[in-house]
Amino acid sequence: MIDAPDRRPLDEWLTGAWPELLSHLDRTGAVLLRGFGVPDVDAFRRAVTSATPDLLDYEEPSTPRTELSGRVFTSTEYPADQQIPLHNEMSYRRSWPQYLWFWCGVAAETGGATTLADYRRVLDRLSDPVREAFASRNVMYERNYNTGFDLTWQHVFRTEDRAELADRLREQGIEFEWLDDDRLRTREVVEGVLTHPRTGVASWFNQANLFHPSALPPDVRAALHDALGEDGMPRNARFGDGTPIPDDMLDEIRAAIDAETVRPPWCAGDVLVVDNQSIAHGRESFTGPRQVCVAMSGIARSRLAEH
Repeated sequence: MIDAPDRRPLDEWLTGAWPELLSHLDRTGAVLLRGFGVPDVDAFRRAVTSATPDLLDYEEPSTPRTELSGRVFTSTEYPADQQIPLHNEMSYRRSWPQYLWFWCGVAAETGGATTLADYRRVLDRLSDPVREAFASRNVMYERNYNTGFDLTWQHVFRTEDRAELADRLREQGIEFEWLDDDRLRTREVVEGVLTHPRTGVASWFNQANLFHPSALPPDVRAALHDALGEDGMPRNARFGDGTPIPDDMLDEIRAAIDAETVRPPWCAGDVLVVDNQSIAHGRESFTGPRQVCVAMSGIARSRLAEH
């Protein structure tokens, strides 16, 4: 954590301090900036763009968000009584943000922490067979849209035009097929383990723990399987060659993530910057009002996008 060293606004401080802050990020993966008195979304946006000017859109979302101002978004809009599991932002795609910036406008009465886990340490906790399987075989993310569950393809890809969407998917190297009743199935293979482009340190980097059917409560998984079949589940994670990932591997992965999870409490006005390629984030359940916003910056691309 860095406390405000003087009375300058955060955007002015970051203009000169970003290189130093970046060296902190290389070591720790996340830095909490406290005491700068960031009062609102506009001040937050000015601070972020003073360090990383090019903010990213929320492309191909997997969860609902609302854009508030100039590519500053609400955090994932899930009910307060639900937890959001740890994940690297957009790691199910072949491009993702390097940095995530969070701002707390209102801290929850209880709970509501943005949970964090160092995925470099998670990788070290895993057994050799799990590490090697994900590093060598990668992860295939499969999504079935317009099943009556989860987000629609029209929402995710922001178009109603099937021909336009097909062209975009081909350009991005995403395998797809149109099914009955306006349903769409996509498959995209992305890394399971990532080597950081600047530090050279390897980390766990995937959302298999979210996409795999074992993430669902057993009764929900069984009901969806009965209704849609194994190939029709709204989301699935397989190895890159299409073979199933065993449930016991996901059990081991979730245990390693749980062991590395920390829950730093929010104070109103805090800003948290996260290296998305080293640190995963999630959310605790909470009570009372809570306002946390996010901006994303710096684009990174998968080595698999070149193939």
